[in-house]
Amino acid sequence: MLKKKKKNGGSSEPCVKKQIQFADQKQEFNKRPSKIGRRSLSRSISQSSTDSYSSAASYTDSSDDETSPRDKQQKNSKGNGDFCIKNIKQADFGRREIEIAEQEMPALMALRKRAQGEKPLAGAKVVGCTHITAQTAVLMETLSALGAQCRWAACNIYSTQNEVAAALAEGGFSVFAWKGESEDDFWWCIDRCVNVEGWQPNMILDDGGDLTHWIYKKYPNMFKKIKGIVEESVTGVHRLYQLSKAGKLCVPAMNVNDSVTKQKFDNLYCCRESILDGLKRTTDVMFGGKQVVVCGYGEVGKGCCAALKAMGSIVYVTEIDPICALQACMDGFRLVKLNEVIRQVDIVITCTGNKNVVVREYLDRMKNGCIVCNMGHSNTEIDVASLRTPELTWERVRSQVDHVIWPDGKRIVLLAEGRLLNLSCSTVPTFVLSITATTQALALIELYNAPEGRYKQDVYLLPKKMDEYVASLHLPTFDAHLTELSDEQAKYLGLNKNGPFKPNYYRY
Repeated sequence: MLKKKKKNGGSSEPCVKKQIQFADQKQEFNKRPSKIGRRSLSRSISQSSTDSYSSAASYTDSSDDETSPRDKQQKNSKGNGDFCIKNIKQADFGRREIEIAEQEMPALMALRKRAQGEKPLAGAKVVGCTHITAQTAVLMETLSALGAQCRWAACNIYSTQNEVAAALAEGGFSVFAWKGESEDDFWWCIDRCVNVEGWQPNMILDDGGDLTHWIYKKYPNMFKKIKGIVEESVTGVHRLYQLSKAGKLCVPAMNVNDSVTKQKFDNLYCCRESILDGLKRTTDVMFGGKQVVVCGYGEVGKGCCAALKAMGSIVYVTEIDPICALQACMDGFRLVKLNEVIRQVDIVITCTGNKNVVVREYLDRMKNGCIVCNMGHSNTEIDVASLRTPELTWERVRSQVDHVIWPDGKRIVLLAEGRLLNLSCSTVPTFVLSITATTQALALIELYNAPEGRYKQDVYLLPKKMDEYVASLHLPTFDAHLTELSDEQAKYLGLNKNGPFKPNYYRY
């Protein structure tokens, strides 16, 4: 996965551009159909989702499940109706969820308290497309406290916590999202955020690149007033680099995904905990002795493998990068090609960020009862489309759990239709998301307040000083005490006593 950089409160140093090359990468900016039935569930680029057994589902009003929110007229207690959500009556439940999240997001709360007086985002009009969860709500309310106006849509059709969306709408935010959107709903919600009379965004906060893509496709003139893009996912960052390489990126962009605090904490520690949570909630599987293949040994793959190994699973790894492959071997995992183990494994987990990692050929060869799931951003890693054929039977077991049955009776267990498992089928640790959300907020502040000319029309990383600042905001939670360099030590190492403590090329 990629990473971002952050800055200290007093630092104004310019961002350092990440030099990344993608060999023979000829993917075009992902194009998606804009016209698909309202009730279609064929969403293609999504990342995470929060599902059935999470608190998000606990307050769903089943009486109106079949009524599309687009067909409802809802207003909050102040008479404002500039939103489209499942049920505004769930707002009280959502507020409680947000209050719980605030307790586990110390850095955002500290940032809110420290910067609220100076309003560094005064005048900012932020349009966002991320997962709408309690943690995102804390971020949105922090941005608002810092002076920004926000309009928001979900980056995934399954990730929205309906009661949290209701709480945000009740609080005056223009939110357009609900759990279980169709493909058409998804793009409609993004359009409602962007295309509004008398309001034009000047900042973009994206997760996956769908919002950026939509504005480029439908409203390219908006970029004349947009000051910058903040992107947090591997998929979205790849798209930005492709645009930059083609000379089509017309505003500065911050690559949050490549910061140390995002990759080493969110991608690694979050997935290390949430992979087990998602699998348990959906399948009640026993991990001990199970044979599992994890496709990809980046930070997400490392987290998944560590968790499964600790539970007693026999873990295989597939990898294209010899460096990551060597790491997997040194960590005690057997490096294989997928076709070597596909007939014997009990669980297949993809986390590469690529497409067609598990194709129909492999699906046909899987053993009866094999569990198939994805931990990457997009639902392109597993070729789910190839399973929608007349000879195969789909059987819904529960929300986000399907049996796909072959003519001979063999069945596999497909989770979240190939979309991101942890946010589709469970929840993720709030504390880790606090790290990412704080980075996003600082990136918005940096881009919005940067003097003209500091950033060109390119993709940048935040300074390492910002990474260290975000980390420092979270240390008090652990009653942690940093050692301070003496003047003599700092001089010996050639460092400022206040950081940054590592050069930009340092790999943590």
